[in-house]
Amino acid sequence: MYQDKAASYLGLATKAGKTVSGGDTVLQRIRDRKAYVVIVSTEASDRTKKTFRDKCSYYHVPYTENYTKEELGRYLGTAERTVAAVTDKGIGEEIIKLLFREEI
Repeated sequence: MYQDKAASYLGLATKAGKTVSGGDTVLQRIRDRKAYVVIVSTEASDRTKKTFRDKCSYYHVPYTENYTKEELGRYLGTAERTVAAVTDKGIGEEIIKLLFREEI
């Protein structure tokens, strides 16, 4: 249930132009401190997951793995995506509240 609401916020952020996807772009946003939450596909390789988990940990950016590549792409309105980041603080905080609530 919370994942569905978070997906709605992800779609809203995309329509507002407040999401980025693709490994290099997301890494740059993390380094620039403009990423408020990073979502990595559950199907991503272990190396990709480790790269983003470590980078997010270092820069204190919430990291989660909640969607398949297909689902992530659908919520972003594109083809399959492995990694995405929300660059809007308000929407990012709402997604964090919803996704991390379910993990508890």
